[in-house]
Amino acid sequence: MKRAALMIQGTGSDVGKSAVVAGLCRLLRRAGIAVAPFKPQNMSNNAAACPAGGEIGRAQALQARAAGLEPEVDMNPVLLKPQTDRASQLVVQGRAVTTVDAARYLAERGSLLAPIMASFERLANRFDLILVEGAGSPAETNLRKRDVANMGFARRAGVPVCLLGDIDRGGVIAALVGTRAVLDAEDAALIVSFAVNKFRGDPALFDEGVRDIERRTGWPCRGVIPWCDAALRLPQEDAVVLQGTGAPARGDGARVRVVVPLLSRIANFDDFDPLRLEPAVEFSFVPPGAPLPRDADVVILPGTKSTLGDLAFLRAQGWHHDLIAHVRAGGRVLGLCGGYQMLGRVIRDPAGADGVPGEAAGLGLLDVETVMTGDKAVRPVTGACVRSGAPVRGFEIHLGVSSGPDTARPMVHLEHGADGAASADGRVAGCYVHGLFAGDAFRAQWLDDIRAGTAAATAYESAVEDALDELADCLDRALDIKALLADAGLPAGR
Repeated sequence: MKRAALMIQGTGSDVGKSAVVAGLCRLLRRAGIAVAPFKPQNMSNNAAACPAGGEIGRAQALQARAAGLEPEVDMNPVLLKPQTDRASQLVVQGRAVTTVDAARYLAERGSLLAPIMASFERLANRFDLILVEGAGSPAETNLRKRDVANMGFARRAGVPVCLLGDIDRGGVIAALVGTRAVLDAEDAALIVSFAVNKFRGDPALFDEGVRDIERRTGWPCRGVIPWCDAALRLPQEDAVVLQGTGAPARGDGARVRVVVPLLSRIANFDDFDPLRLEPAVEFSFVPPGAPLPRDADVVILPGTKSTLGDLAFLRAQGWHHDLIAHVRAGGRVLGLCGGYQMLGRVIRDPAGADGVPGEAAGLGLLDVETVMTGDKAVRPVTGACVRSGAPVRGFEIHLGVSSGPDTARPMVHLEHGADGAASADGRVAGCYVHGLFAGDAFRAQWLDDIRAGTAAATAYESAVEDALDELADCLDRALDIKALLADAGLPAGR
């Protein structure tokens, strides 16, 4: 029996593939269809820990949530986590296996089709429908040989494709028609339809454009999706969303200013999404070349895929001087994961487990030292904040073990023991837990500790659920869902 599956590919990166798959997962789940997400190959430093072990891309974890499922490694069997401009950590079925440069990966990635197909088959045997997300664009013909992310997978698995174009960036007709023009005949035959995303205004104004694309490609249109603000309220995976995120002017009524330096290998930047929703918080990423604002109440050093590399990057921006001045002026600093490691006295990576071998002096704001090891901690965690007693829930994804006198003042107590460190006055702290701020109680206590009365009654997890439902409603109105299900080969009446 043919599996029911549909692959959403795009004319480029950041056209909205992840959000569309998430919205469809929620919509179809509400319709009683057992649906699961799948992405053969992902490249992102935003990852999530799976309850059964291993890590996958953050987008697939969100899509699993939309489908009412726990994330599992089969949903994203190949994950590349960039460490430098030319090398990435290769994660296969949730486990880090090696570090590869781009040339080696492109030459050898064809061998990854076997674990990719094994993961796909396991999911396909358990669910009514698999929604597959592509990566980048199938029109990158220079990458077609040994491809496993787009048409290489679609051809191997026999999965039909709906091609998504982004009209907001302009040139959507050329993008869709051009993709058709450069694909070989067998690849083009797998594309059974297209859709247009992020349309602002009356979709009827694009009717003539739709007809032109249909005439030039031979593909039917399954809908024109309007711009949906709900997609921006969901956790993001692609770092392209951080481009141009300078520090805004202080808003009326903002009582706490939180800033995060935009490191070159920033990881899990969705840690800060809950803070961005707080009405009394002015949050901003500080781009390279700009100083850390003097009026910041808190500077948070984020996670990074390369602690030593981004520590050097931080120093090159002069941010270490800004941080020292910030602390001397009574400001607070929080380090998460790699950011926590940077706050210590020294970081040692003798074997290059986290990038290039070496060691460097840290920022010296915590009396802690870190040694990178080959063992990677990947696990969901629960516990409590030492300072406030508020419950903590999140996950760890990191290399390295941190020790030193300041770890006698841990930031959190977890089920497997104490984690993190704090300075004697409590104004500098750090830990390995991602997702801290998603907990309403922790976030409220943390904000009120900075300035009493700051926290609002913001229910972050409910806000994510509401955004998924709103996105699903938007897709239900804009897309021909019955036609998409027929494209996927789902039997009528399911």
